[in-house]
Amino acid sequence: MTEPRDVPAPEGVADVACALRASRAQLARRSAADVIAALGAAGARFLDPADPLRAEALERLPEASGLSAAMCVAVLDRMAADWTEERLTDLVTAELGGLAALDGFVRAGSRSAMAVGPSLSVQIVAGGVPGVGVTALLRSLVVKGPTLLKPGRGDVVLPLLFARALAGIDPALADALAVVYWPGGSREHEDAALAHADVVTVYGSDETVSEIRARTPVTARLVPYHHRVSVGVVGREALAPSRVERTAAQIAEAVALFDQRGCVSPQVIYVEQGGACAPPEFTERLASALADLEARLPGGPLEVAQASRLHQARGTAELLAATGGGTVRHGHAAPWTVVLEPVAVPLGPTAGRFVRVRPLADATELPGLLAPFGPHLQTVGVAGLVDRLEKIARALGEIGASRVAPFASVAFPPAWWHHDGRGPLLDLVRWVDLEEATASRSAPGPSR
Repeated sequence: MTEPRDVPAPEGVADVACALRASRAQLARRSAADVIAALGAAGARFLDPADPLRAEALERLPEASGLSAAMCVAVLDRMAADWTEERLTDLVTAELGGLAALDGFVRAGSRSAMAVGPSLSVQIVAGGVPGVGVTALLRSLVVKGPTLLKPGRGDVVLPLLFARALAGIDPALADALAVVYWPGGSREHEDAALAHADVVTVYGSDETVSEIRARTPVTARLVPYHHRVSVGVVGREALAPSRVERTAAQIAEAVALFDQRGCVSPQVIYVEQGGACAPPEFTERLASALADLEARLPGGPLEVAQASRLHQARGTAELLAATGGGTVRHGHAAPWTVVLEPVAVPLGPTAGRFVRVRPLADATELPGLLAPFGPHLQTVGVAGLVDRLEKIARALGEIGASRVAPFASVAFPPAWWHHDGRGPLLDLVRWVDLEEATASRSAPGPSR
């Protein structure tokens, strides 16, 4: 296991990959229940207030991730909730029908099949959101796949601590996991790992995914999680006086969690016109909710380059508002910003909690507006669509969205969600079919 200051040589990465492949035979002989019990015991330590491992994680996370201390607590609590034995078992059951398929052939209808994990899963993970690396390595290990995880710089702490916890609980299982850091984009290190992989999982920009795709061996499966964007829509029913404050508070939290770095973080909120609260007034309520949230979940400090981008984005929005009738509200030193845009403008790079509000004549128009962004559309947060929800969700799914969810659930999808529209475990396993002889099949064929 390596810290960012201890980057190995590419030859060292290749040696680690070979050692992990060698651990596959021992791992394959273990029951899935046994593996999941050990993984869940390690994951549960991050939820125990009395555990020194959790204390160390919360001490190190703010500096490593750039999130505030309070935000680190919220993120760790919600992320680690999916690292327990119960949640991991639920995930396998949802994806594979139960644990038995990982231990041998299971009969289903007229056939028998078993799921086999990779001999080596190489996972290259971005560092924007802490905890993604642990979730990624757990997905591989639960299907008995030895795992080499390369975390992003902002997500090193939790995978390293998880690996340490696992070594203390189950040293043999820990031998099937290596957390190895190298600077992003180091082709020599990446190629040393890719050469030995059966499955390659990569999180990152379109450019990063394209680079890794081009260099992944043809015999290895690539599981890509490329750049994604998420949005939200507020229907008229959620703008009623009895609901509007709660709606604004839930959206503010969805925006604030992860400081809006996640692929599920909504960047644009479409507000339906004709409700009791018009889009300009809702903009003010959302700004107030973000200001209130700053006291409970403050935004993390911005680096110089990030602060510069935020300053430029605010300045551009203010100029456009002055000529186009929009408004801009922000927290000055606090990095939250809400912009009302009567006319949509192209999304540019921002930083902090920067969210745009756009009026929408009717919520049924949203799929058509989002269609050009379909290949990159991730989550659509919703409120107040009532009997229109299923019809609109279906149209959103047809253009590319992979998840439609209430704003209260947006930031933390359930463990079993179809990540980017696919099964996270199904992407990692290969199925082996066992065909039984029948009378017609066992009869001699024609002589040749």
